[in-house]
This record gives sequence, structure tokens and C-alpha cells, in this order.
Amino acid sequence: MPVAFFGHGSPANTLDRNRYTEAWRTYAAAVPAPRAILVVSAHWYVPGVRLTAAVEPPTIHDFNARFAESLFAFEYRVKGSEEVVDRVAALLEPERVERDFTWGVDHGAYSVLAHLYPAANVPVVQLSIDRTKSPQEHYRLARRLAPLRREGIFILGSGNVVHNLELARFQPQLQPFPWALRHEERIRTLALEGDDERLVAYRTDGEDAKLSIPTPEHYLPLLYVLAQRQSGDVCATFAAGVEAGSLSMLSLSLSS
Repeated sequence: MPVAFFGHGSPANTLDRNRYTEAWRTYAAAVPAPRAILVVSAHWYVPGVRLTAAVEPPTIHDFNARFAESLFAFEYRVKGSEEVVDRVAALLEPERVERDFTWGVDHGAYSVLAHLYPAANVPVVQLSIDRTKSPQEHYRLARRLAPLRREGIFILGSGNVVHNLELARFQPQLQPFPWALRHEERIRTLALEGDDERLVAYRTDGEDAKLSIPTPEHYLPLLYVLAQRQSGDVCATFAAGVEAGSLSMLSLSLSS
């Protein structure tokens, strides 16, 4: 299986049809159908390593009241997978993994999945981002998941490589901040060049990185995707652009 990172942007993308969501749909149509999906979403950033273990994971409406009622009514009714949970937990040993029966599919996951697999007919398991770990620790942990690609499981990272909500302005025709454009392009270039070491060490990357990644949770899912890179893989971007001044929609994949 390929692996992919999606810049998910606003929760409104769940129901919108725009150039980004159309690019996601085109991508899904071009890759093999997965047996199951393992999602690493920016919106499950908690202490410890956890896996969603519910048979029917709930749809988590993890956004504020300024969004449309139709978003709060949206349900992504998908099955979980005990088999995938057991397999991922085994691969991550000796890491302590908690099975979480309360968390479900959050908007970092379903805003993308609603376009990739609108029928919700592929089982989904989410893996938390342990907020106590460093980027280097996340990358090393993610490397243990490599066998999943050969087993038909699609590893999907969802976040944004530029995510500064404090400076974001949701206004039509707003021009991106220059630093946001520079950082998006830098991440794209390093990913295409295969320079994972520099991408993991983003905290040493200067003022553009500090403005683009003021908190790590939206960036770290990218590392879970890059960690799956194998010899011979091709890295390609299938969406890009900065919205609201400071939200990058960069999306990329690795495939053999």
C-alpha cells in the first residue's frame, strides 16, 4: 500500500467540494483499495499511545459552534477492527498501548475519509499522538509500523504543515503570509528529496518554522507517514496551497 499525508484544513472540508477535496478524491481513485485504514490525526493529541478499540467508533465533532449545524449532524458510520488494533499493538511492543473504547473518528480523520471512502466501507482505527514524545521518538515509533503496508493497511496522516490559528483569518481572497508559503515549499522540497532527518528536526529550522508550527500536533502526523519510506519509494504531492493566510493544505504520498 502507499501511505499519505493530508493537509485537512477546516472541518468544513468534510462537506465541501473544492480543489483540495477533489484532489483527495482523485488520489483515492488511483490507489489500491485498502483492507483497513490506520489514521494518525492531529486531533487526538494525548498523553500515551492509544488505539481506538470500539467496534463502531463514534463520530467526534471536535470543533466549535461557529461551524454549520450540518457539520454537527454529520456521521461517518464506519467499523473498527480488533484485528488491526491487535496487530498495531504487537508491532509497537514494548511500547505500552492503551485500547480506548470511547474515542472514535475525529474531524482530522473524517474530513478526509468522507472524500476518500464516502461509503465508509473500510474499517478505520486511529492511533493517538503521544504528546509526551519528541519528534525523533515519534519517527522511531512510526518506523515499527512498516509491515502494515505489505498487509493491505493504508496509513493516513492528517494535519497541516503550516497551522497557526492565532494568525489565521477566514476571509475570501486573503493572501497567504509569505512565511507560510516559504515553509510549505520547504517541507515539500525536503519531502521530495527524502531528507527526513531535517524534517524531523523542524524545531531548528528558523523563524518560518516557529510561525508555521507554533504547536506540534498538526505537524507530527507527517512524520508517521515519512517514517514508512522504503528504498525505491516515490514521493509525490497531490495538493498544496495556503488558506486563511496560515493553513497549509499540502498533501503528499509515498508509493513504490
